[in-house]
This record gives sequence, C-alpha cells and structure tokens, in this order.
Amino acid sequence: MATRRPRRLRKRHLDGEIRAIVDEAVALSWRVRYVADQIHLEGGRSETARGVLRGLVRYGARTVPQLAFARSVTRQHTQEVVDGLIADGLVEKQPNPTHQRSHLIAPTTRGIEVVAAHDAEDARTMIAVGATMKVSRADLAITVRVLREMREGFESDCWRPTR
Repeated sequence: MATRRPRRLRKRHLDGEIRAIVDEAVALSWRVRYVADQIHLEGGRSETARGVLRGLVRYGARTVPQLAFARSVTRQHTQEVVDGLIADGLVEKQPNPTHQRSHLIAPTTRGIEVVAAHDAEDARTMIAVGATMKVSRADLAITVRVLREMREGFESDCWRPTR
C-alpha cells in the first residue's frame, strides 16, 4: 500500500531560533516516518510495532506495562501491538520471575532476523541520505548535542507553568 507523498515544509524562521529547530525536527520526524513506511512496507507492520520489536531486540525482554511506559502510551494499546507481534511469530511470552501474571515479552529468532534486516535497510538509507548532505562530521556532532539538550529540556519540568 503506497502512501501519499508528504508535502515539503514551507515555514521559515530566523536562524538560531529554538522554534526553527523544533519545526525542522518535527518536519524531519514526519519525513523519516514516511521513508520508514516506504522501505519497510513489505512487512505490513505499523511504526509502533516496528519500534516495539526493535526495542525488545536492542534492550531485552520487557513486560507490556514496561513497554507502554517507555513509549508513553496505554498498556491496552501496547497489548494490542504485542498481540499482533505474537501472532506474526516475532515475539513470545516468557515467564517473569518477578511477577506471576505479567509475562516478559521477548523477541523470537525470526523477530531478531526481521530487526537485523530493518537495521541493514536503515543503514543503507542513512548512507544514501548522508551522501546528499553538505555538512561536516563536526556539524553533525553539534547537531546531535543541540538536539539532545533540547530533548532533555523538554523532558524536564521547566516548560510547566508555575502557579
């Protein structure tokens, strides 16, 4: 199922404004989602399902509540995603030594192989995109540092209104 090509971002802000960085980050996020949907189309899995599976492969088995908390979504939504991954044979329930009713969800061998294939395709895509960019490694390092600091700022309570 091909999706409609997203439109280009037209809004411009003065260089150096935090708003401009946020707008570019949001536009980039949407574009990356579109590209990921195109290159991983064959599996028919949602972005959320791919993210949950990738997280389980990278960080190990987790309970559904732990997966939901990490993504800031409901346990019920995460359970639906996990049920789909179980039905596809990509994850399995394992006994949880610390809790009788909340099983650990772990990737299967097939799930690990799917993530490895996705990672290889992602790497190919990143190399292709990187070849079109006219920035230095130092520029990229600064970009990562600035985005990390901005994310950490949004993760703090500094933005909450004071009463």
